[in-house]
Amino acid sequence: MARINYVELPVGDVPAARAFYADAFGWTFTDFGADYSCTMTGDVDLGLNGDAAQAIRQILPVIEVGDLDACQASIEAAGGRVTLPIFAFPGGRRFHFADPQGHELAAMQAG
Repeated sequence: MARINYVELPVGDVPAARAFYADAFGWTFTDFGADYSCTMTGDVDLGLNGDAAQAIRQILPVIEVGDLDACQASIEAAGGRVTLPIFAFPGGRRFHFADPQGHELAAMQAG
């Protein structure tokens, strides 16, 4: 079953954001370059995205799916629209989409 497994925050300063969440909650982060850091608990994780080319203005819920291409087709058939085409990242592939109400989310496939 598809489920939200990740929440991504757009941040202007990754080290400062990482320090805040580490200090406030005791979370441990893994860095992927200078512009990205995330928790890797295997539950619902938190990503801190400092890449202005990928970050959106609001919190980005990420839904893990088994077949990314089929998911994209289902989203489009249901009235959603792709806002960022499929791209690879260190944990797999994902794309961003807007639902018919305009909320932006992402779908990802691990691998």
